[in-house]
Amino acid sequence: MRAFDRRHPLLWDVLVTGFFVTAAFTDVLGGGWRYITQNPQAPTWLIVTLSLGFTVPLLWRRTHPVAILLPMLPLAVVNAWTGTDLQSSLTLLVVTFNIALHTALRTLLASYAVTMIPIVVDGFRNATEQAADQSPDQTIVPQATRLAMVAIVGISYRTRQEYLASLVERAAQLEVERDQQARLATAAERTRIAREMHDIIGHNLSVITSLADGGSYAAAKNPERAAQALTAIGTTSRQALGELRRLLDVLRTDPSTTEPPGAEPLGPALGPALGLEPPGVEMAPQPSLTDLDHLIEGVRSAGLPVRTTIHGYATALPPGRQLTVYRVIQEALTNTLKHGGPDATSTVSVSYGDGGAVTATVTDTGRGSTAHGNGTGGRGLTGMRERTALYGGTLESGPLPDHGWRVHLHLPEETPQ
Repeated sequence: MRAFDRRHPLLWDVLVTGFFVTAAFTDVLGGGWRYITQNPQAPTWLIVTLSLGFTVPLLWRRTHPVAILLPMLPLAVVNAWTGTDLQSSLTLLVVTFNIALHTALRTLLASYAVTMIPIVVDGFRNATEQAADQSPDQTIVPQATRLAMVAIVGISYRTRQEYLASLVERAAQLEVERDQQARLATAAERTRIAREMHDIIGHNLSVITSLADGGSYAAAKNPERAAQALTAIGTTSRQALGELRRLLDVLRTDPSTTEPPGAEPLGPALGPALGLEPPGVEMAPQPSLTDLDHLIEGVRSAGLPVRTTIHGYATALPPGRQLTVYRVIQEALTNTLKHGGPDATSTVSVSYGDGGAVTATVTDTGRGSTAHGNGTGGRGLTGMRERTALYGGTLESGPLPDHGWRVHLHLPEETPQ
């Protein structure tokens, strides 16, 4: 019924008003009003006027409750002063309920005060005419209490409606916030995956390209060196495929749902069979600083001389920080390998401090900023800055005064939790 009322409010108002009009005229035409009135000689025109005045305005009881109360009050005073006492005057209770339901408390109190006027008039008229052995308070107090109870019921119903509306609004707001958080999490995950893909593919393909170029030059004069280059290409390719598999496995919510029950997963079985990756590589952890020597050896095998200097130990460094330092060094060496030129060399210096602090500097003797070009178009420098910002660190990247390029990373101490 509430849903029907929300869709067709006018129809419901007409039905309710029609019910009260019918009840009022049934009372008038059937003569029932004469059994409770104190003025049986009241003219018919007065009875009809009062009946219409007390019932027809109910059509606007929900949209303009205070406005319909004002013309009904004079009729209520006439009804009390003449002693007609029509039962249709009880519709004032319906109006009071709607005032409590749809208006402010101050308006309700004012309406209650003016509605007491016909009640007081009726009480003093009875006491003056001594129509009953009752004092004014015996007539006024029960009616005032009845009116107050109706107002309290209206306030209670209004409070419940407002509470339900707040719950609905809160639920809608939570749904919006949930969708926003899901979109933010998706965007953050896409950024992370793009950053990892750039680091993995960019570095390994650069190494493979350098090895392939060197192998092609050595094929005619030094087949043994060419074979070594092909072996290094295979090793680097397997490493890249393994890292890509670990990254893409993050996107699989439940591996068991992607293949039929009892079937062997295709990916882990196919890789070793084709010789593209070693068995069990999908369970390997993300690179850490313990893999830094392997990274540098791969770059050296690609033709870039690298000199390293390490101060301190990385054993107490959290895995996330180790991955950040590893990726920054990897990106810096990759840029040198791609843009530094054939005679470039590189120097890597890493210093570990207390509380997770670490400083890493990668310099090269390459062609400089015009060759590197990683400050504007690519994702390399952006990815390094994003990783560094996760731990409140700083990253400086730029050309050296004479020639070459420098990347300087500093991660401060961890904040105690």
